[in-house]
Amino acid sequence: MHSYRAAILRFADDRSAIYEEDGLLVVGPDAKGRQVVRAVGPYATLAPDYPGVAVEHLPGAIIAPGFVDLHIHFPQVDVIGSPAAGLLPWLENYTFPHESRFVEEAHCSELATFFLDELLRHGVTSALAFATSHPSSVNALMAEARHRGMRLIAGKVLQDRHSPDGVRDETEQSLIDTESLIRKWHGQDRLGYAITPRFAPSCSEAQLRGAGELAAKYPDVWIQSHVAENLDEIKWARELFPASRSYLSIYDDFGLMRERAIYAHCIHFDDEDRALMRSTGAAAAVSPTSNLFLGSGFFDYEGADRIGFKYGLASDVGGGTSFSPFHTMLAAYYVGREGQTKPGVSLSPQNLWWQHTAGAARALGLEGVIGNLQPGCEADFVILDPRATPLLARKTAQATSLDELLFSLIVLGDDRAIARTVIAS
Repeated sequence: MHSYRAAILRFADDRSAIYEEDGLLVVGPDAKGRQVVRAVGPYATLAPDYPGVAVEHLPGAIIAPGFVDLHIHFPQVDVIGSPAAGLLPWLENYTFPHESRFVEEAHCSELATFFLDELLRHGVTSALAFATSHPSSVNALMAEARHRGMRLIAGKVLQDRHSPDGVRDETEQSLIDTESLIRKWHGQDRLGYAITPRFAPSCSEAQLRGAGELAAKYPDVWIQSHVAENLDEIKWARELFPASRSYLSIYDDFGLMRERAIYAHCIHFDDEDRALMRSTGAAAAVSPTSNLFLGSGFFDYEGADRIGFKYGLASDVGGGTSFSPFHTMLAAYYVGREGQTKPGVSLSPQNLWWQHTAGAARALGLEGVIGNLQPGCEADFVILDPRATPLLARKTAQATSLDELLFSLIVLGDDRAIARTVIAS
C-alpha cells in the first residue's frame, strides 16, 4: 500500500463535494492486483490506522478524481480549430479527409500515442472515444490504452451511406468487424467496447438494425452516437426516417436506447425526448466548447433536471476546442448562464466538477468505479497545483470557501495546474 497526504476532493452520493484540507488517501491492490482506494479521510484520523505505510506528503497540492471525458473523437486531434460555417460543412471539409488517413496503421499508432498523452497531460484518466470506420484505428487505440493501464471505451464508427470514399464502410462487413472488435477488446483489462453509429443519417436502416442486434447480443457493451446537435442535421434525419417520432426516437426504434448508451449533444429536445432518455437509462454527453464553436445551440440543463435523465461533460475534440476539463467546465458555466429556456441557471463549481468526474462515471454505468475517490474506487486521480501560474496562485490564496477555490481553478486553470496524473494500474 501507499498513501498520499494533501488536500483531497471527492463526492458524496448527493453530488456534493467532500473536501479535506489535510487529508490522507490510502491506495492498495484489490483481488485483481489493481490499485483502488482503501481509505480516505482526515489525516489526523486515518494516519494511526496505517502505521508503516509510506506517506507521500504533498503540501499545497489538491488530490482530486481523474476527469472522465464522456465524448471525444480520437482521430480528430488535427481537426481542432478548423474554421467552418457549421457542423455539416465542418465534417465535409475537415473531418472526413482527416479520418480517411486512418487506413494507415502507422498513422493510427502515432496518433494513438499522442492522443493518450494529451488526455493524461490534462488530467483525463478515462474516456469514451470514437475511432474511425477503420478497424485499425480501434486496434491502435485499444493497444496503447492497454499498455498504459487506462480505462478506455472506444468503438469503430459505422457509416455506410452519405459518407465519402475513404470513410464509408460496407454494411455487412462493418457489423462483422464490430463483433470481432467486441470479442477482441471488450473486458480486456480496463477496456470496453462501444457500438458506434456515427449518427443516424450516416447509417442505413440495415446497419442500424444490425447495430441494435449486436447491442442486444452483448448487453454489457456501450453504445455511442450523436443526436439533435444541429438544426440542419435534425431536418435531414427526419427526412431519412419519417416513421420515427423524433431524431432521438430513430435510435430507440432500432434498439439502441438503453443503459450504457451515451448520446452526444442532445440540444434540440422536447420533453418526450427527455422522457425517453430517462425511461431507457441513456445519458447525454454535454459538449459545450463544441456547441459554442460550431454554433449548434445550448444543452438545456433545466429541462434535463426537470425530467431527470443522466448527463456528464465531454470535450468533443475536435469540434471541441480543448482537451482541458477546466475549459470544458467553464464553457458549461457559460451555457448554464446564457442558454437555458429559463434564464439565470447558475451551475455551481461543485456541480461542474461533479459533471466531469462522478457524474460522467454515473452516465457510463461506472459509478463507484471511476470518477471518485471513495473507498473501492479505482485509484485514478490527479494532483493539482493551485499555484501553477502567478494569477492562479494569487486568486486561490484568497479563496474563502471550497466553491471559490474550485471556481478559481475552473476559470484560470489549464494543463499547467495538473502536476501529476496517476493511473490505477
